[in-house]
Amino acid sequence: MPRIAFITEFDGTDFAGFQSQENARAVQDVLETALEELYKTKIRLTGCSRTDAGVHARCHLSHADVPFVIPEDKFPLAMNALLPDDVAVKKSFYVDDNFSARFDIKGKRYIYRIYSSPTRSPLLDRYAYYCPVMPDVAKMVRAAKFFAGEHDFSAFCATGGSQKTTVRRLFGVKVDTEGKDPCVIRIEVSGEAFLYNMVRIIAGTLLYVGQGKIDPAEVGNIIDSCDRSLAGKTLPAKGLTLEEVFIGG
Repeated sequence: MPRIAFITEFDGTDFAGFQSQENARAVQDVLETALEELYKTKIRLTGCSRTDAGVHARCHLSHADVPFVIPEDKFPLAMNALLPDDVAVKKSFYVDDNFSARFDIKGKRYIYRIYSSPTRSPLLDRYAYYCPVMPDVAKMVRAAKFFAGEHDFSAFCATGGSQKTTVRRLFGVKVDTEGKDPCVIRIEVSGEAFLYNMVRIIAGTLLYVGQGKIDPAEVGNIIDSCDRSLAGKTLPAKGLTLEEVFIGG
């Protein structure tokens, strides 16, 4: 059977995450329903990341074995005609039978957005965490440099994860403002893999730094401590977007 991989974009607000689960709306279920309607047979989907409830994706990778070939440029159009408004297939390509969207990726890039202004923004509320007082972005930039490299990130992991080890390697963490809007702070986190709520805790810790609750120089010590109580709070899921998936050669 042909194996097709495709990139999906979705607004996670009304989803309980990507992975299929009982009694909850999941992105995987919506995509599989569309696939089964398109191909008139039951199809199982494999995704690159579960994503938590409320997390968005601009570039989520999945693969599926399908009974016949639909041209790569036609597949997104066919799928999107069957999908709800908060999910869309952006691109597709056929891959070898041994390709896995779960195991053949080299890493992911996430962005957490914080909107800081005396007045809230209804247009950004679904996609950014609102902070009424602007944090010190320069301090956040200094603190972000401590996260790069391989560390035990126990201090940045919520309970409830199924990981066998808390050691992860991050390519880097960057903090800046988004384009022409200085009110939107972007925390960009890239790495091979992530722990449960890890990016949201990193974002919460950097926000604490910007608010003067944690000194930038202390972030390295917090990482070394492996003590969750020393890091910042877990920021809400709505500010997090999976922006890019790095596919191996």
